[in-house]
Amino acid sequence: MTTTSSTDRNRLDRVLDWIERVGNRLPEPFILFALLTLVVAVLSTVMAAFGVSVQIPGESEVTAIRGAFTAEGTQFFFTGLAENFIGFPPLQTVVTIMLAVGLAERTGMLTALIRLAFANAPRSLLPYAVGFIGVSGNIMADSAFIIIPPLAAIVFKAAGRHPVAGLIGGFAAAGAGYSTSLLVTSLDALFAGITNSVAATLPDAGTPVTAVSNYFFNIVSAVVLSLLAGFIIAKVVEPGLVRAGFPAEEVERDDDGDGEQIRAEVTPAERRGLRVAGVVLLVLTAAILALALVPGSPLRNETGGYLPSSPLLSSVVTLVFLAFFCPALAYGIAAGTIRSGADVPMLMGRALKGLSGFIVLAFILGQFIALFSWTNIGAWLAVTGARLLENIGLTGYPAILGFIVLASMLNLFIVSGSSLWTLMASVFVPLFLLLGYEPGFTQAAFRVGDAATQVMTPLNPYMIVLLTFVRRYQPSAGLGTVIAKMVPFVVPFWLAWALILTVFYAFGLPLGPGMDIRVGP
Repeated sequence: MTTTSSTDRNRLDRVLDWIERVGNRLPEPFILFALLTLVVAVLSTVMAAFGVSVQIPGESEVTAIRGAFTAEGTQFFFTGLAENFIGFPPLQTVVTIMLAVGLAERTGMLTALIRLAFANAPRSLLPYAVGFIGVSGNIMADSAFIIIPPLAAIVFKAAGRHPVAGLIGGFAAAGAGYSTSLLVTSLDALFAGITNSVAATLPDAGTPVTAVSNYFFNIVSAVVLSLLAGFIIAKVVEPGLVRAGFPAEEVERDDDGDGEQIRAEVTPAERRGLRVAGVVLLVLTAAILALALVPGSPLRNETGGYLPSSPLLSSVVTLVFLAFFCPALAYGIAAGTIRSGADVPMLMGRALKGLSGFIVLAFILGQFIALFSWTNIGAWLAVTGARLLENIGLTGYPAILGFIVLASMLNLFIVSGSSLWTLMASVFVPLFLLLGYEPGFTQAAFRVGDAATQVMTPLNPYMIVLLTFVRRYQPSAGLGTVIAKMVPFVVPFWLAWALILTVFYAFGLPLGPGMDIRVGP
């Protein structure tokens, strides 16, 4: 693919090019996070020396900033170095799932399935399918960031479209729309539990929040954001990649070039493998359902249910692993791509070769995230920002918009939605209750600010996973490359989502079953 001249590029292309150039001037991710870790260490030590602390609403004791360069901080570093690395949650998720996904890819199951499924599918609908699957992908929790982007790239390539458009679009839809879905997910139950725990401490707690209290709002949001994501992929991202001459073929393969190539036809052996894999998946699904539904199941919680938390909902990584591994193993045996037991670990090992860079980065990422949390700087940022917004004296709907903006800004530093909501709910649920807003409405507003900006912050560890995928096509790509590719999604998603909330507010529409916007009649 040849590079087009600069005169063929539009104004948005030039703006994104500038963002990419500026972003790529940042140090390599490993060095960047090493420097950020040092900054947090110095800043926390200075703040601790001056006795900086924060009073988190709902807690009886003051939370003090802990300094890294103190005796306590030295103990934290020396005793936690290995644990911070191995216990880094994205590392556990990525490596575990990629073992199974890698087997499914290298046996040829994924490419055969994609060719079969999309052989006659209209090319024009693929971006919208990726947008829909991505936005609703949080049913898989963080696994969506690892599974959806590379699968979307395979789909696009099989259809003769730019695979990186699918890769970028799948990640953006999964991340920027993370807080919404057409289905009720564990995230809904988690948010509801946090909201109720704060509201329960108040004299007038408003309407109790359930896992479906934002369901009507989520349905509208998921549909609109899915369509918007598809439009951006088709009309902005993919044409921009073509105009920039971005490579559409992998320039280096992690399987030494002998992996499955995408062809138009599905061979008889592949069809046989897919049939066997489908049967295995059905049997596996039936077995897990039987285990989960049987009375006294070990996958139920202490009350015999599944919400708000249970071993079943905490087993997403395991379920995803089994859903890929078992059918892939059956496919490989039936299709003849697995000829001996030794082939299985060999194919799984090849999947990790492409992740070697991420595994190295996970070491310093784990140290940074652990230190940032241990110092309590994140809690201080959230509460200080909330008090600043409160002191401005905003009331009515402008206060809600200010709250959304604050959540979006804090989301650049605290990418865990549950952690950020725990901090912000303790301040804003009581505040907005005094202004007459239901806790369920405050929670819906938080969803808008929580998700959109997380796909453009280097503090999101899955951005590094995306960068690993992008570098298969352009080895020189840096953080600026992926950040620039995310910008076309962030602003439209934020504006569209805020507009949806505004419509619900303006017309007094219920956010979910039994959940209004205002308290009382």
